Amino acid sequence: MVIPAESFVLDPSYEGTLQQQIQELVTEGILSGRLQPGERMPSSRRLSEQLGVSRITVTLAYTELVSNDFLRAEGRSGYFVSENAPRPPVFDIPDQATADSVDWTRAIGQRFSRYAPLVRPSDWRRYKFPFIYGQADATLFDHQNWRQCALKALGQRDFEAMTADYYERDDARLIEFITRHILPRRGIAARPQEVLLTLGAQNALWMAAQVLLTQRRTAAIENPCYPGLREILEPTRCKLDVVDVDAGGLPPEALSSEVDVVFTTASHQSPTNATMPVERRRALLARAAQDGFIIVEDDYEFEMSFARSPSPALKSLDQTGAVVYIGSFSKSVFPGLRLGYLVGSETFIREARALRGLVLRHPPGHIQRTVAYFLSLGHYDAQVRRMGTAYAERRAVMEAAIHEFGLDLAAPSNFGGSSFWMRAPEGVDTIDLAQRLREMGVLIEPGRAFFGPEDENNAFYRLAYSSIPKERITEGIGLIADALAA
Repeated sequence: MVIPAESFVLDPSYEGTLQQQIQELVTEGILSGRLQPGERMPSSRRLSEQLGVSRITVTLAYTELVSNDFLRAEGRSGYFVSENAPRPPVFDIPDQATADSVDWTRAIGQRFSRYAPLVRPSDWRRYKFPFIYGQADATLFDHQNWRQCALKALGQRDFEAMTADYYERDDARLIEFITRHILPRRGIAARPQEVLLTLGAQNALWMAAQVLLTQRRTAAIENPCYPGLREILEPTRCKLDVVDVDAGGLPPEALSSEVDVVFTTASHQSPTNATMPVERRRALLARAAQDGFIIVEDDYEFEMSFARSPSPALKSLDQTGAVVYIGSFSKSVFPGLRLGYLVGSETFIREARALRGLVLRHPPGHIQRTVAYFLSLGHYDAQVRRMGTAYAERRAVMEAAIHEFGLDLAAPSNFGGSSFWMRAPEGVDTIDLAQRLREMGVLIEPGRAFFGPEDENNAFYRLAYSSIPKERITEGIGLIADALAA
């Protein structure tokens, strides 16, 4: 039996190549049982006419399917579904109840779905004025060299690094580069056994909280702060000491005497961008030494300190080992990479490493080796310089537009970063404002999520310039000003 060419239809929204889509159509048909062993495929000419693609594209797809034993070729007779092709398992499935009879309100021990994450439209790129934070700008990313590093990591020489179970270890090349090149830029000296790779800063914060906190301990957090931190701390059932930040970030004198762990974003306070002065950093370290608490320093954006030289990390000033440092490649490479690191005393890292082993073993070896090549070959530094130059230009344009249209900066941002923390006029709800602006093609980030549930604060919003071309910034700020005036 010859399979009709009309059985195959291309999807215009498919993100891969035409050859890949043809392969996927055939494999899906075989795995679903729609295409049976021994059936003859349409000729490459007939299928190319049906799909509106070149004949060579179909031939290459068929050749790849033959190499994977989904199809077999028979001289001039054409291509047939292989008798050795994977077949779907056959089950005698009884009728299953459509209703869920489990009482999940009693079965679930802890609830996590009640947390309201920061919601950003998945199609944000189609908006003309995306003032949203934390997304990668394709025009600034080094696609070609990243691809070359990924291909290098896929090579035979790195087969072990790509395929092996590291158990609780990390890629030695990547750890070496972090300890010898990344951390010294923040004034931090660390041995390999004092560094642990994580699946981004979020994962690092979670592990720090799990290792350091119990329901009998107290954690101090900044207000406002990164929303994910509150969600991480709540399941630990620890007590919270919420400390309002000022123009210099977290004030040490406002900390409770009962605090056990302090979480801070000293270099770029999230979300206000305030930078903690060196004198205040020393005062915080002195309090830690006096009261015996641990400091978790989330240095999530230090590479973006392009406006001034970055202040030394808290970890670099630490003389007692009280600081656990968190770094990430999310802002400097791309957020989807999901790769960060913890730096701390060997005792702390030993516990964090054991915890990571229980949950996820280690970040994927291929990703680790690709990043190691990207860093060691100089591509990372080149990208950071390129991003810093572009961000500086966008920042200058946005700052000028903010002043031109009379918008209100809620906090100064003197060291760079990738956003401004804004205050709306009295009586304006920024959640409603964001919805109205979205209908105009403008995306902003309401500030409500950065405050605790007890603080009904809808007066702030964040404007980021990491994902918007500088040519559109002024027009977008003008639309925000018009919406506020209305």
